[in-house]
Amino acid sequence: MKVLIAEDEKRMNRALSELLRQEGYEVTSVDNGEDALYEIEGDTYDLVVLDVMMPGMNGYSVAKKARESGIKTPILMLTAKSELDDKVEGLDSGADDYLTKPFMTKELLARLRALGRRSIQSDDGSLTCEDLTLDVKNAVLKCDNGKSVRLSEKELRVLEYMIANQKRVLTREQIALKIWGYESEAEYNNVEVYMSFARRKLAFVGTRCEVKALRGIGYELRCRDVQ
Repeated sequence: MKVLIAEDEKRMNRALSELLRQEGYEVTSVDNGEDALYEIEGDTYDLVVLDVMMPGMNGYSVAKKARESGIKTPILMLTAKSELDDKVEGLDSGADDYLTKPFMTKELLARLRALGRRSIQSDDGSLTCEDLTLDVKNAVLKCDNGKSVRLSEKELRVLEYMIANQKRVLTREQIALKIWGYESEAEYNNVEVYMSFARRKLAFVGTRCEVKALRGIGYELRCRDVQ
């Protein structure tokens, strides 16, 4: 996923950028409100991490102007202010979520994952990737060509996780933890088995989306280029 970080404090900007790159995000960073708005309006981002107190134009104004331009990119607003009125102002200006400094990195990453899922989620709760739609409620995988297939519970959870993190490399450890949990004794070959099942279902519906294995790293859901 492509993320814009707008944070004027240099140390925080560097730390956030490095953290998100390590998590597999493609990161662009700026240190003022004008540049943040320029990036948001001029490029396609999946997520925006927006600090409130920035020179030139604060985060509230950036979010408001972005929404007035019709941009729907999810925005996570960061601020040192913890008063209720400040949170309300941030959300009313167009932010989707609000995180008060200082914060734990685990919470930041969890909130970004949730916003990332929201950015690819349809009004009915289904997830999409290019020509592919996952009907989570009914456990059905559909392609724009009209083909569909029903999924088992584990297949559904695997594909839901992959589509929610499309174009991001997920390690076998991350997948095993997400699908089978901390207490499970699931072996890593379970991940390989269910990735094989997922590939078969993707092939059956004829989508351009495919699961690619990166040797020694993990898996990535990407879309094949049309010739």
